[in-house]
Amino acid sequence: MNARFDRIMKVAERPPVSMVKGTGSWLWDRDGKHYLDFVQGWAVNCLGHSPPVVREALTAQAAQLINCSPAYYNEPMAKLADLLAEASGLDQVFLCNSGAEANEGAIKLARKWGARHRNGAYEIVTMHGGFHGRTLATMAASGKAGWDELFEPKVPGFLARSRWAISTPSRTPSAPGQSR
Repeated sequence: MNARFDRIMKVAERPPVSMVKGTGSWLWDRDGKHYLDFVQGWAVNCLGHSPPVVREALTAQAAQLINCSPAYYNEPMAKLADLLAEASGLDQVFLCNSGAEANEGAIKLARKWGARHRNGAYEIVTMHGGFHGRTLATMAASGKAGWDELFEPKVPGFLARSRWAISTPSRTPSAPGQSR
């Protein structure tokens, strides 16, 4: 590998190649060798590399406004919120920049709801061994082997469960015309 990559902190094992181009699901290294990319977006998306519709949208938006602070409203923000609210059936949406921010926002909203409506309840049930993110809180939520001793002390309030025992009350069917 090249010494110019020595200043990049190692956070994962990487193959000793440097990618220079991507199209669809394919990547090319600086020697011209191509690879089928099964790791696009690293647990974020699989939109492919450089799809024309994304390039065109970025180019058009870049000519108008880039990286406007969330301290201000902007038209693309309002348009996206409308589309998401309509598609989800929700009244409002939370816009953020990353999965980490989305997960942390969900944790905050759940704890805020517990504080307001459940006498300060703050514990959140999570899936044991699931991947919930790489922030301190989401690592504590994961219950993933090998992560249990990293970055102590853990953020409290996560109950990792490996199985769900769901009981539902038995119901007696109503006669036609009767309500329950």
